[in-house]
Amino acid sequence: MFNACLIGYGYWGSKLARNFQNSEFFNIVSISDKKVKNLIAAKKNYPLANCYKDFKKAIKSDQHNLVIISTPTATHFKIAKYALESFKHILVEKPLSLSLTDVKRLNKIARDKKKMIFVDYPFLFSGTINFIKKIIDKNKYGKILEIESFREQAPVRNDANVIWDLGTHDISILLYLINKFPYRIQTIKKKNFKNTLCDSVYINLKYKNSSNVLIRNSWLSPTKVRLIKIKFQRATLYCDENESLYKIKIYKKKFINDWSKYNLEVPEIDLNEPLSKMVKYIFYAIKRNNNYLFKKKFNEKVTFLLDKINRNNG
Repeated sequence: MFNACLIGYGYWGSKLARNFQNSEFFNIVSISDKKVKNLIAAKKNYPLANCYKDFKKAIKSDQHNLVIISTPTATHFKIAKYALESFKHILVEKPLSLSLTDVKRLNKIARDKKKMIFVDYPFLFSGTINFIKKIIDKNKYGKILEIESFREQAPVRNDANVIWDLGTHDISILLYLINKFPYRIQTIKKKNFKNTLCDSVYINLKYKNSSNVLIRNSWLSPTKVRLIKIKFQRATLYCDENESLYKIKIYKKKFINDWSKYNLEVPEIDLNEPLSKMVKYIFYAIKRNNNYLFKKKFNEKVTFLLDKINRNNG
C-alpha cells in the first residue's frame, strides 16, 4: 500500500479521497485546503490524516508517494510543479493546465525527477469506452463514418470554460479511441449569461479519411447528458453512460446500403466504477514504473487540441 496526499478537499477532491482511501492500494495521510470548513470536514472523515492550510507543508511534512491535486485549474501548474520538484508522483484533476507550455514544462520536470504525471480522465477507465476501443482496434464494423458526442452538465464553473471543463472528457476519449488529429476545426461558442465564460459550444472536427466528429458541450442542463453515437460502415453504436445496465446498443446492418434492416445487439459491459479502476491503475503504474496510458505525449495532445478548439471562432 502507498500513502497519498490530497490538495483540495472540495466536491471532487472529497470524492477522490473516498475512492483512494476505500481501495486496498492507498492510504490518505495528508490533506490540504485553504478553507477551514473543508479542513474540518476532512478531519472528521479522515481523523488519522494530517491537515494543513498550506499545500507546501502538506507535500513536505509527511511520507507519501502520490500527491492528488483537486484545486481550481489556475493553481494546477504551481502545485504540480512543487510536488514534482519534491520528488512526488502526481494525479491532477482535469484539465492538467490551460497552457500547452506549462504541460510541456511539467512533463520535463517529471522526466528529470523520474516521477509520473496522471490526469483525472475517469472515462478512459469506463467499461463502455474500453469496449468501444476494442471494436475500433479490431476494425469490427469497418471504417468510422461519423462520431457524435453530447455532454451536458451543470453547474457553471468560473475557473475554466465549458470546453476545458466538459470538452476535456470528449477530447481525451477521442484521442484514446482513434489517436488522430483533425485537419479542420470549427467551433461555435456561446455565452448565454452575463459575466460568465463560454457555457455552450458546438465543435466540428474533420479528418482526412472523411470521418466527421461533432461534439456538443453545455452547462445549460439540469441533468447530466453523456451520449456517444458512432456510425461505422456496417453498424451504428449508441453509448449512454447514464444508463444503469444497458449502456451500449449496436445496430448491425443486414445489408451494406440499407439502414432499414438491422440486428440489435446489447453487449455485456464492465460496470465497475471507473474511479476505482483508475486508482488501481495508478498503484500498479507506480509499483511497476510503467505509466503506459498517461505518457507525456498524450497529455500534450489533449492540451494541444483543446487549445486549438478554444482559439477557433467558427
